[in-house]
Amino acid sequence: MPTPNEKLAASLTALRDLQQAGRRVFQSQELSRTDRERLLQNGFLQEVMKGWLISSGPGARDGDSTPWYASFWEFCARYCGERFGDEWYLSPEQSLLLDAENTVIPAQVIIYTPKGANNKVTLLFGTSLYDLKQPQMPPAEDLVVRDGLRLFSPAAAMVRVPEAFFTANPIETQVVLASLRDPSDLLRRLLEGGHSIVAGRLAGAFRRIGRAEAAGEIVATMKAAGYAVRETDPFAGRAALVPPPAAVAPIVGRMQAMWESLRAKVLEVFPAPPGLPPDKDAYLQFVDDIYRSDAYHSLSIEGYTVAPELIERVRAGDWNPDGRDADRQSRDALAARGYWQAFQVVKANVAGIIAGVNPGRLARTAHRDWYRELFQPCVGAGLIAPSALAGYRNDAVYLRTSRYVPPRWEAVRDAMPALFDLLENEPEPGVRAVLGHWLFGYVHPYPDGNGRMARFLMNAMLASGGYPWTVIRVEDRTAYLTALDGASIGMDIAPFAGFIAERVRWSMEQAAG
Repeated sequence: MPTPNEKLAASLTALRDLQQAGRRVFQSQELSRTDRERLLQNGFLQEVMKGWLISSGPGARDGDSTPWYASFWEFCARYCGERFGDEWYLSPEQSLLLDAENTVIPAQVIIYTPKGANNKVTLLFGTSLYDLKQPQMPPAEDLVVRDGLRLFSPAAAMVRVPEAFFTANPIETQVVLASLRDPSDLLRRLLEGGHSIVAGRLAGAFRRIGRAEAAGEIVATMKAAGYAVRETDPFAGRAALVPPPAAVAPIVGRMQAMWESLRAKVLEVFPAPPGLPPDKDAYLQFVDDIYRSDAYHSLSIEGYTVAPELIERVRAGDWNPDGRDADRQSRDALAARGYWQAFQVVKANVAGIIAGVNPGRLARTAHRDWYRELFQPCVGAGLIAPSALAGYRNDAVYLRTSRYVPPRWEAVRDAMPALFDLLENEPEPGVRAVLGHWLFGYVHPYPDGNGRMARFLMNAMLASGGYPWTVIRVEDRTAYLTALDGASIGMDIAPFAGFIAERVRWSMEQAAG
């Protein structure tokens, strides 16, 4: 008779067969009742609603939204396909948000469909679907399918969204406008629908972002067809934004627009830079002296249990994975050793920065060294594969309990050079530190270690203005992560900038004392 473990293994095999195509969402009938109940009981599945399940794991704590947010868009695609066949599509607003690489999980997704019943379907963690009944489907050429989601094409969505979308989502709007190489697709839809008011709005939007030629073509073509067009600025009342070049990837345009729109908020709250230190040895000695506190707090924020004694033993060289089993087997000890190794490299880079090297240019290559040092002890101990040191992630990542989902892994290769371009060209060290830290976590380029890497980057950028090394305390973890989340979800950088500014002032007082 099979043991309980053998029974669970058989059920896991059935689940693995379903997951092999990368799926995380399943209908109940795809598994036998026995397998389904066993996997639910052991935490390998979660129920979304009657008849629908998602992959999970026994390590997921009660209230952990990560499995759901990781499955959200796949669930939307599969559920809508099951209910409505091919007769459904997302709203033009949601289509544009996804086109602009806005990856925040929305509280509600509106599904347009002739089969709708104007009904709200309540889902996990405060999310929902609303099927809005429509008389008919839009023309086939107005829709595209991406990752199973039926979306409006950028041009079709831009014609349909109301003016309020422009003012509420200026970053997403300008990123999508920049992706339209010429207004031909817009004009065809404007002319077919006689949308003279929309034409005036789009012409004004193009002119506002510096594309006067596109604006003029829209106005001239509509007038030639007999329509009276009056240009209006849908961004009225907002400060001018520097539009991304038309040729860049959406994630790059998004990062450039976010940086330009948020930097002023950082400057409002950040202390003036002291300037590069005249006594560089004293500056680096402060970095050395603060290592123990920095390592304890940075590792503790990430969930490691690292006693000060362990940190001191690592610093003193009394860490011996070859002769001491506890060091070889301890996840915390390996993390502490990796942090020590990476800290030494960052400190050497800081020495170059306070000597006048461009910090963004240096960090462009040096951050790879930081990452390798962080995880080399785990590779050396055989806990992770050597391939983990190869570079940026090749899979999706999700942030525990957050509605913010980092960009697709394919976008990371465009996003990281863009981040270092922004750092290299930014004149203000406080902006480099705050936005550099935030955007590193926003992109989340590595499978692990992103928080530690972001704090290393922050301190390297702080050094470029002569600010002292600054510690984010573990007792401030909730405020710190909440502020980061608010910046990524709502584009509100002020709480995070204020938090970092407060910690920098404290560090300046310590360095002066």
